[in-house]
Amino acid sequence: MTYVIAMPCVDLKDRACVEECPVDCIYEGGRSLYIQPDECIDCGACEPVCPVEAIFYEDDLPEQWMDYQAANAGFFDKLGSPGGAFKVGAIAHDHPLIAALPPQKQAS
Repeated sequence: MTYVIAMPCVDLKDRACVEECPVDCIYEGGRSLYIQPDECIDCGACEPVCPVEAIFYEDDLPEQWMDYQAANAGFFDKLGSPGGAFKVGAIAHDHPLIAALPPQKQAS
C-alpha cells in the first residue's frame, strides 16, 4: 500500500508534502507531483499538509480519481526507483493521464 496524489495537485504543485516527506519519495513532474510507490513508507506525513487535499491513502482514493493510482505508479515505469527525489530534481514529463488534461484553474 502507498499514498497517491490525485487531480487537485495538477497544475498546482504546492510542494508542502515534499518538504514533509521523511524519505524523499515525492517527485516533481511537469504538471503534478507523484509518489514513488516502492519508496513510500506509508507514514502519512504528506497527507495533512496538502493544502488542496490531493493526497490519499491508496484504499481511501475517491472513486472519481481511481485512475491516479495507476498514473502515480506509471510515472515511474522508465524512471524506476532512483532512491530520492532531491537528487533527481524536477522531471519535464508527466504520466499520459495528467499530460492529456486541460490546464486546471486553481482557486484564488
